[in-house]
Amino acid sequence: MGLVEQTLAAIAPLDLVVRRDVSARLDSLTKPAGSLGYLEDLVLQYATIRHDSAARFGGGALMVFVADHGVANAAVSAYPKAVTAEMLRNIGAGGAAISVLARSFGYQLLVTDVGVETDTSISPLPSVRYRRVGAGTHNFLDGPAMSLEETRQALEIGIETTREAAAGGATLVGIGEMGIANSTSAAALLAALTGLEPRRLVGRGTGLDDVGLERKIGVVGAALQLHREFFKDGLQTLAALGGFEIAAMTGACLAAAAYNLPMVIDGFIATAAAAIAQSIRPGLSDYMFFGHRSAEAGHSIVLEMMGARPILDLGMRLGEGTGAALAMKTIESALALFHQMATFTSAEVSGKLE
Repeated sequence: MGLVEQTLAAIAPLDLVVRRDVSARLDSLTKPAGSLGYLEDLVLQYATIRHDSAARFGGGALMVFVADHGVANAAVSAYPKAVTAEMLRNIGAGGAAISVLARSFGYQLLVTDVGVETDTSISPLPSVRYRRVGAGTHNFLDGPAMSLEETRQALEIGIETTREAAAGGATLVGIGEMGIANSTSAAALLAALTGLEPRRLVGRGTGLDDVGLERKIGVVGAALQLHREFFKDGLQTLAALGGFEIAAMTGACLAAAAYNLPMVIDGFIATAAAAIAQSIRPGLSDYMFFGHRSAEAGHSIVLEMMGARPILDLGMRLGEGTGAALAMKTIESALALFHQMATFTSAEVSGKLE
């Protein structure tokens, strides 16, 4: 049995007894029942995934997977592919938005080069993990983006990274990415999974103009026609249209559920990975939080189809796991309220009139 199969076999059902106990504790706190709104739901879901009535918080970890895409050669991004390697160095040096948030919140930051075209491991940064599957994917207009072997390798990198986060004490993980042209790959994956027209899912990404947007829509449509024979199977769909970092995020989603780690999915691209994970293991979305509603065109549509409620709606479309990080802090705040608020009994506050 391979690592992916072992991980799938380790996913346990959610603990509904824990949910009942946590709900009773929430109702005992010095507030009208339900008055903390969605924050109470966050605590309930967190504790249920953790199998922990005390809903203990041990720390957060942000996992950011970085890779290049062959389809960038089709002029689907406003930025050149070189930016992927440059941003990897920036994240590793502590200058990117996700670096600042991780430092500010005290979260682990696990940055992994899964397949950047430029091999930056020649001059390595100590804060970057080099687990390269290849120097970027193939252009999926010419054939599958990845072989099945490469796809499995990337999935396993995501699984192993999640294991490291758990070993480092994390009880909550955020899943994010960076890679020029990966919004094209994400849109293609989501179109294949949902059957929606590319025009409903393809967005401007890093800032395409109208001409660039139409070109990107055409590229996704052509890829769907070329690879439609693979769309009955989640793994083959991922191999045909995905990226190394998207596959790694998919593996991270599977592993987080197996390790009873509540996971926060970042934006549009991370949601594509989450949707693939859900197709591989139905019901996996019960183990997920969705960090925010991205400004990318198709994100709201996909969230609605998945029955997902994003924690934040800030008009963000940066990626890197930034939306996940901010949402994790919201979850952490909800847990602090759960742990530190007095009960009606302990504070000697009168309860609701019968």
